Amino acid sequence: MTPAARLAAAAEILNTLDFDRPIEAQLKAWGRGNRYAGSKDRRTIADRVYMALRYRRSAALQAGGETGRALVLGTLAIVDGQSIDDIAALCNGGYGLASLDEAERTALARIPDWPNDAARLDWPDWLWDEAKQAFGDDAERELNALRQRAPVDVRVNTLKATVEDAITALQDGTPISRDAIAYVPGFPLALRLPSGSPVLASRAWSDGMVELQDAGSQAVAAMLDARPGETILDYCAGGGGKTLALGAAMEDTGHLLAFDVETRRMTDLPQRAARAGITCITLLKGDDLKTLIGTCDRVLVDAPCSGSGSWRRDPAGKWRLTSAALDTFRRLQDDALRTAARYLRSGGTLLYATCSVLRAENEDRIAAFLDHHPSFSLEENRRFHPARDECDGFFYAKLNLTGC
Repeated sequence: MTPAARLAAAAEILNTLDFDRPIEAQLKAWGRGNRYAGSKDRRTIADRVYMALRYRRSAALQAGGETGRALVLGTLAIVDGQSIDDIAALCNGGYGLASLDEAERTALARIPDWPNDAARLDWPDWLWDEAKQAFGDDAERELNALRQRAPVDVRVNTLKATVEDAITALQDGTPISRDAIAYVPGFPLALRLPSGSPVLASRAWSDGMVELQDAGSQAVAAMLDARPGETILDYCAGGGGKTLALGAAMEDTGHLLAFDVETRRMTDLPQRAARAGITCITLLKGDDLKTLIGTCDRVLVDAPCSGSGSWRRDPAGKWRLTSAALDTFRRLQDDALRTAARYLRSGGTLLYATCSVLRAENEDRIAAFLDHHPSFSLEENRRFHPARDECDGFFYAKLNLTGC
């Protein structure tokens, strides 16, 4: 496909996207229905679609519209910095976009009149105060970081390899070079690769030496300080990324219990655990929790949330979130904390975490919990921010059960 045809395909996909369904799945469906698009074509088209979603507000304002065509044209001007003549050359009809009309030329040539900073930085107006509370004077830098494409991070599985072993194995079976693999300062088991790196084709992946996991997510799991031989409950296990990290920290001993209200989310966890060489994980259903009250050494609550800290990976989530949805997440978070606390023994540790940057889902939830649970004390909390910490946005609070 020509560059112009790829842009036209991206515009077509943007016109039909359903924000309530995973974007990646819709891109794959488009690829299956358009076999003429090769793998490089599909990657390039997907990159443009994600770019248009990350810059949706500013691109629309620049191009004077919200159609798929306008979003593509807007990103060419704002993100790529292309001139009117360059853009016009890509709009050549045929399999490409139709020629620019005068209104589009005028819109693309002007300097946008941003209605506010939220529009300029591609952030929902109704969440602007939350952004300022979360980031303070760094709001512009952090929100801009949330518009960038995320790198590929892997966690080294210490049950199977050392960091250096994993680096060698990542190159085996892939075009990934040693120079492309970077250590991530402050995250001892994290390795960073360029976006699009074919990790799943490597021996490191097939042999269970690495797991795809953002550095910030790795750090949150490490903060639980899991130890061999303990009984640990991952109360909102989901796909199991943090569960596997805990299993490695426990040296595959003790009892690692994985639970999720939506049991189907854990479907792939047994297969992932087998590849990682972890046998101490037990998947639980609702009735299984009754026998755990007051027995666990540590409990992780990786709560359902807006996902605002990872909107560079799921940019549609930024435009999907509503005030009502955020209120629902807050209720779910309070319920998860309150319920999970029951399973902790006296002297145990409860770790609350989200991949959100919003205080409403983080500090506010911990304050509300502590107000109603005087037997718990806050040991520490921390935020990870995309620009400052070079990872997805995360929050954790480490609580201790000091009395009953």
